[in-house]
Amino acid sequence: MDHIVRLDGRQEAALQAIADKFVATHKGDVMKALKEMIVLNGHLQERLDAATEPSSRSRRLFG
Repeated sequence: MDHIVRLDGRQEAALQAIADKFVATHKGDVMKALKEMIVLNGHLQERLDAATEPSSRSRRLFG
């Protein structure tokens, strides 16, 4: 893990409320919610990686 995030009490409470709501959308099935979160994070990471890759033109000039 590259970065440790520390939350204050207010942030922790807000995060807990969002987590509870996300699990509730999966009818209380925590494992199903976790699996979906992993998939969503994977998709977002792929999009982030694609957005931060140098363009093919840049690779030709510098690589």
